[in-house]
Amino acid sequence: MALNAPAISANGSAPRCEHLDGLAPVTLQSSYCQDCQAQDDRLATLLICLACGWVACSDDSPHQHAKAHYEKTDHPIAAAVEPGPVWRWCYVHQRLV
Repeated sequence: MALNAPAISANGSAPRCEHLDGLAPVTLQSSYCQDCQAQDDRLATLLICLACGWVACSDDSPHQHAKAHYEKTDHPIAAAVEPGPVWRWCYVHQRLV
C-alpha cells in the first residue's frame, strides 16, 4: 500500500509546515506495530511514518512507539494508517498539518 500525502494541510487552514516539503510516497512496512507485537500488545491506533513507512502505535497508546520512532530518527511527519479522514501529525511542531 503506498501513501502519498498532499502538500497542503488536511483542512486547508492549518499553518504551512515545511516538513511536508519533499515527502515522497512510502510503502507500509507492516500492518501492525512491530514493537507492540514483540510485547504481545496489538490493540493500538497505528501511524505510518511518512519519511520511511515504519508503522507504529500512536501517542494515545501506552507505548507511544510512533513518538519513539520520531525521537530515534527525526522523521517528523506521521499519518493514520486506518481508513477515514486524512490527517498528518508533525512531531516537530506538535500539531496537525
